[in-house]
This record gives sequence, C-alpha cells and structure tokens, in this order.
Amino acid sequence: MAKINTQHSYPGMHRLSVRTTDEDIERIENGCIRTHSLCEDASSELQRVISVEGRHPSESQTSSFTGRGAMARLSRFVISVRSWATRHLHHEDQRPDSFLERIRGPELIEVSSRQSNIRSFLGIRERPGGANSHWPLARFNVNYSNNTNEDKKEEKKEVKEEKKEEKEEKKEEKKEEKKEEKKEEKKDDKKDDKKDDKKKEEKKKEIFVIDPSSNIYYHWLSIIAIPVFYNWCMLVCRACFDELQFKHIKLWLFLDYGSDVIYVLDMFVRFRTGFLEQGLLVQDQKKLQEYYTKTSQFKLDVLSLLPTDLAYLKLGLNYPELRFNRLLRISRLFEFFDRTETRTNYPNMFRIGNLVLYILIIIHWNACIYFAISKAIGFGTDSWVYPNVSVPEYGRLSRKYIYSLYWSTLTLTTIGETPPPVKDEEYLFVVIDFLVGVLIFATIVGNVGSMISNMNASRAEFQAKVDSIKQYMHFRKVTKDLEARVIKWFDYLWTNKKTVDEKEVLKNLPDKLKAEIAINVHLDTLKKVRIFQDCEAGLLVELVLKLKPTVFSPGDYICKKGDIGREMYIIKEGKLAVVADDGITQFVVLSDGSYFGEISILNIKGSKSGNRRTANIRSIGYSDLFCLSKDDLMEALTEYPEAKKALEEKGRQILMKDNLIDEEAAKAGADPKDLEEKLERLEASLDTLQTRFARLLAEYTSSQQKVKQRLARVETRVKKYGSGTLSVGEAEVEKYEEEKK
Repeated sequence: MAKINTQHSYPGMHRLSVRTTDEDIERIENGCIRTHSLCEDASSELQRVISVEGRHPSESQTSSFTGRGAMARLSRFVISVRSWATRHLHHEDQRPDSFLERIRGPELIEVSSRQSNIRSFLGIRERPGGANSHWPLARFNVNYSNNTNEDKKEEKKEVKEEKKEEKEEKKEEKKEEKKEEKKEEKKDDKKDDKKDDKKKEEKKKEIFVIDPSSNIYYHWLSIIAIPVFYNWCMLVCRACFDELQFKHIKLWLFLDYGSDVIYVLDMFVRFRTGFLEQGLLVQDQKKLQEYYTKTSQFKLDVLSLLPTDLAYLKLGLNYPELRFNRLLRISRLFEFFDRTETRTNYPNMFRIGNLVLYILIIIHWNACIYFAISKAIGFGTDSWVYPNVSVPEYGRLSRKYIYSLYWSTLTLTTIGETPPPVKDEEYLFVVIDFLVGVLIFATIVGNVGSMISNMNASRAEFQAKVDSIKQYMHFRKVTKDLEARVIKWFDYLWTNKKTVDEKEVLKNLPDKLKAEIAINVHLDTLKKVRIFQDCEAGLLVELVLKLKPTVFSPGDYICKKGDIGREMYIIKEGKLAVVADDGITQFVVLSDGSYFGEISILNIKGSKSGNRRTANIRSIGYSDLFCLSKDDLMEALTEYPEAKKALEEKGRQILMKDNLIDEEAAKAGADPKDLEEKLERLEASLDTLQTRFARLLAEYTSSQQKVKQRLARVETRVKKYGSGTLSVGEAEVEKYEEEKK
C-alpha cells in the first residue's frame, strides 16, 4: 500500500475536503435537511479547515493572520465571534423578563417556546464552553482520509458531549416550560380571584334602597314634616316673645335637638333614596351618592345642619334665632303635601285646607314681626305699637300674642281698621303688609273659587243635562207622568252615583290598564253566563271591554216577546220579572247574576225562534244591567273562530234541551237570510269600489290632459325656435304671448 505523507499533502487534501463537503451538503440538503442556511454551510467549512489546520501546531502558534495557518486562525476568530454573538443573543432571549412577558402575553410566550422546541428538534444548540454546535452538517463534513485515531476519539467525545448538552438543555427547557405554565396558572388564579372579588363587591353594592313611590317613603315624609313644621312655627315665636323662651327652656332644647336628630336621619334616607334610570330603580350606592350630592338640595340640607347653636355657649340660651338655618328644610314639607294630595280621595278639600294653613303661617309670622318692631321702638310710645307692657292687662303672654295676631289678620286681609302708623319705619312696614295682604286676598279668592267650581263640576254638568231634557219635554208637550218618570230616573242616577260615563273617564288610560280595570269590575259577572264559562281569556277580555252599563226604572220593559234580539243582558243589581202578555202575571223573577238573550245574538241555524225574543221581561224596581250587543260580540269573535264554533255548539245544545231547534234545518245548507246579508255586504263593498275607481279615473284623465298640453307647448317651441335652447329675449317674448293667450 502506498503511504501518504500528511505533512506534504495539505493543498490536495484541502481541495479534496472542499469537494467532498460540497457534495455531502448538496446530498443532505436535497434528501433530508433543507432548513439550514448558507451561513451554516460556511461555518461548517470553517470548522473543517480548523480541524485540518490543527495538525500543524508550529504554524498555528503564530500570532498574526499571515503566512502559513492564517486561514485556520482567521476561521477560528470568525467562529468565536459568531458563537459569542449567538450565545449572547440566546441568553438575552431566555432571560426572564416579567415586563416583556406582560407585554407579549401568553400567545407570544407559546410561540417562543415552540421555536425553541423546533431548534431542539433540528439540533441547533450551543456549547457552554463556547464551541458552537449550530451547524450539524459540520460533523458530516470532516475528511476522515488523513485523520488519526486520536482525532476520531476526540470527535466521538465531542459528539457525546453534544448529546449530553442537548439532553441537559432539553431538561432545562422542560423546567422553563413548567415554570411558565405555573406562572400562567397563577395569573389565571389571580384573574379568577379578581372576578370573585368583583362579584362580591357587586353583591355588597346592592344595598337597601327606598323607592320614592313606596309607602315607606311616604311615611318617612310624614315624620320629617313634623320637625320642619315645628321649626317654622315656633322659632320665630320664641325669638320675638322672650317669656315663651324663658319659661319652657328645657322643653325647647329637647324638641330642638330631637328635630336635629331627625334631620340627620333624613340625610341618610336621601342617600338611600333611589331614582329611575332607563325605567329601572338604581340600587348602586355610588350612583345614589353622586346623584344626591349633585343636587342643590344637598347643599341646603348641609346648611340646615350647621351647628350655629354653638353660639349659645357665648351668647346664652336667649337667642333661638341662631337656629333659623333649620328652616331651609322646607322642601320636605312641600313634598309631603304633594304626595298627600295625590293619595287622598278628597283632593279639593285637602287643597283648601292646605291654602288656609299657608295663610295662617304668614299671619303668624307677620304678628311676631309686628311685636318685635314694637319692642324695638318701645311699647306704648305711640298709638301704632303694642301698648305698654307695665299694664297688667297687656303684660300677659297670651294677650301679647293674640293682640299681635289680631292686628296682623286685620292688616293682611284689609278688612278692619287698624291704628295709623306714626314713624317712618312703621309706615314702611304697613305698606309692605298691605301689598302682601292684597296678594293673599287674591290667592284666597282665586283658589277657593276654582276649588269650589271643581268640586261642583260633575253636579253642574249633570244638572245641565237634566235641564236640557226638561226643556225638550216641555217643548214637545210630554205627559206629566212620563216627565215625572224621567226626572225620577235622573234622581236615582245622581243619588246612587251612577252618572259617570266609564268610557269618558277611562279614555286617557292605555288599553292594558283599561282592560285590567274592566276585568276587575265586570269579569265575575261575565263568567256567570254559561256560554262564556269555558272561553279563552283573550275573548273574555275583549267582551269585558264592550260591556255597557244600563239602568232601568220600575215598570220598564227590557224586551218584549217577538222583538228582534240585538243584545244580551246580565243583571248586576235589581230584580226582573218574566211576565205574560198582560204585564201583570209573573212567571219567574230574575235576580242578581242572572242573564238572558244570549241565544238570540248567536244566530244559530235551525232555531225555531230565530233571533226573536221569546218572553216579556220587565223591571220590578230600579235595576242595573250590563248590555252586550250582537255587533260587539261578532266583532270580538272574528279574531277567535274556534271560540265562535264552541259558542254556537253550546247554544245548539241549550236549544236541543228545550226542544227549540229544528234538526233538519240545522243540518241543511246555509241559511238564505245569511246569504242575503252577505250579498248586501258585497253590494255595498262593490259600490264603494266603484266610487273609488271613478275618482281614480277622473284624476288619471285630468293628469293626462295636463301632459298633452305640456307636450303641445313643447312642440310649438321647437317649431318656432328649433331644437336649441331659447335665449333670454325669446323666452320673455314667448311668456308675453302665452300671457296674452
């Protein structure tokens, strides 16, 4: 075998290695791995050159990049720089950064973990010692033709070390992935805890809220109105009449601070009073607080609770006027009056009483101010002020207040004569009092007059109807007996409060509320009728809305034998008698809850009586009945065809029990009377269609004539001036000619 000298075969060996590695790279790239870049191939080539050059220690120990071994040193330098850069970048990528993780989110973390798994699968790793192993092709690019056993062992060791490093890196990656999973689980747990905390907070926020329309709120208004009214009446009286303050000081202190406690509680109530937002009652504490604090009433409430009476410590207890800021809570008193007016059944009487109360408070304040002015000027100094207190008759507290109240009433009502003023300030006060008195007198006359007229509005309207009927009967010369019966009938309606027109009263309500009121009033009576007992609820509601109350006087006939039945009746109150033709003999007496005429309004086929009445029914006394007309029933049954069939079947069964039905006629075809009615309806509808068609035809002909006229004008213009546009002068000439025509 020929020996190969390794010391002198470097150039050829270098060329051979380059060739073989290129072929290997192409084969591997085409067959298995196509993901490595050209940079990796170049680095593998550099590694191979280093391994070849490593066999020349004398040449590689030189410190410069020139001469022999320069290529190996240069390649080592490039590889070391590249490994340092990649290791540095890889270290920065793997460094845990909570800030970056918060920004990137879990999705980007998963993507980076996937990229690291792909790198581990492809064998792209780093050596901890600095040797780069990112190019797995380099291990295949080694030329084994001139390698010694030592080189092979070193390479095997390197391969084993690389495998160990790969395993360690995989373990580290798994640990990092587990850590990331734990972090994500902790984040999810924190999010769940936050959600639970939010739910708990929401539950806590749902506090007890008072509905302004509830009875609790109204009862609280009645409680808070008491201290407000007390302050408005007694503070000014105690401030002007010193004896009243001295004699009952303990009572006033107890009442004052008791009212302050109620004022404080009222502020808490206001913080818990709900309001409507989008039709729903708000129950959030923050919203309720913001809503109340933004109102002007909150500022007044705070001012009314300022502890101004702390000045008692310096000035003494003889100055109750320090508590005048408590008068700012008067809005609560007005709110209580408004709520009471809407709740009471006698609103007119309450308005009159409320007006009188306001007038008395004004007179009370004016009397106290008069006494205070008299005290400032001097008692008994002139004829206008209060007399001298040294006189025993005028020194009593009751006389002081009653005299002042009398003077105030005479002045404000401008009824009696009072002593004339003497000084300028007295004249000024009397002028102001006269002006206030004129306003009070005007309000009294206007409000009381309107209230009395409202109270008698229904009576006046009813009396107008009675007067008009009386005039008509007198003009037509009606008999006295019939006129007396008519007047008695009206008297019965008024005394029993049955003059109210239900439709007129309920016309402003929505249909649903009308139906509920009608159901509450009339449904029980309608259910007593046999044929309506098993009907649908919707049909019953429709029928209830169509019931009309009627009143019959004694001796009136509700129906007579042979009359055409156009309505049925339900007895609400009173007694009716089924009588013979003579009107005296009674067969049966019908009382409350009875009904009649239900068969005649159904038009049942085969009925022997048809839709005629079969008995005479007369009212014994005054009787109240509900009337349901045939037209209203048929109108309601158009939307309920199944209910119509059921009602007809029930009516047929009732007639069969009484032997009042002809079975052959019932089994026969349609009733000729029904066909005649249908034909009449068709004729009426055809007439209306003809009239509408005639109108449309007339409109069409008129519009066609107008179009023809416009076309004729256009043709004349084209003939005169051609197809071009008209100039201004030509257009004016044409208009002038058209005006002449």
